[in-house]
Amino acid sequence: MIGRRAAVACLVLACAGCAEPRGQAAAPTHPTGAATPARSTTTASTATASTTTATASTATSVPVEFASEVREVDTALAARMSASWRPGCPVPLEQLREVLVGYVGADGEAHRGELVVHQAVADDVVAVFRALFDARFPIAQMRPVDAFGGDDLASVRANNTSAFNCRPVYGSTGGSWSRHAFGTAIDLNPLQNPYVLHGEVVPAEAIRWVDRSLGEPGMIAPDSIAVRAFAAIGWRWGGEWTNPDYQHFDLDPATIARR
Repeated sequence: MIGRRAAVACLVLACAGCAEPRGQAAAPTHPTGAATPARSTTTASTATASTTTATASTATSVPVEFASEVREVDTALAARMSASWRPGCPVPLEQLREVLVGYVGADGEAHRGELVVHQAVADDVVAVFRALFDARFPIAQMRPVDAFGGDDLASVRANNTSAFNCRPVYGSTGGSWSRHAFGTAIDLNPLQNPYVLHGEVVPAEAIRWVDRSLGEPGMIAPDSIAVRAFAAIGWRWGGEWTNPDYQHFDLDPATIARR
């Protein structure tokens, strides 16, 4: 773990100046359902700018320092997750964490986003988004998929960055779990970074961004800070696959037990 954090820290210093083809199958763990009393770990800094409430996040004037918080899933959050988690999912609620991180929006302002991930990767995920924040990599919005009724495609169409969603691999008929169902996958700016399955663009509205030479802010390239930051914590990028999933980063959940 220390090695991964050090690697991401190097990326932060370097940038401070500046499926699963849609869900590869992995072996499930035993499900339970109880939400736990919330405890949190906070890394915060004082923002001098005034804040305004936005629909998807809280915005402040950039530059501000990165801030983050990791929380256990409490009763209130469990109730909000009714569309993304249910009994029978491969991980219990008590193994998930709410991760609140700062990010720079497409508007150039600082926002606070929310992800749900597996507890074993929460600190690594914070390190990645610290690197993205310090590099001023723009993120359109960041909300749990429950804000879209658990509908993955609706979240993608909104260019929403999200993580946990208890769903099968996209397009699968055998019911194999996506790595999103384990909390070890993140889709980043998904409309601008589409999934191309056997030549079909998912969703069709993203066809403009199949042309990776556009190089627009928020698009993910092989040498981008996003790919390097996730690689530093041991996650792979779907943009390198035969059926590229440019938005997708994941970790094999089987590796969690070895940590």
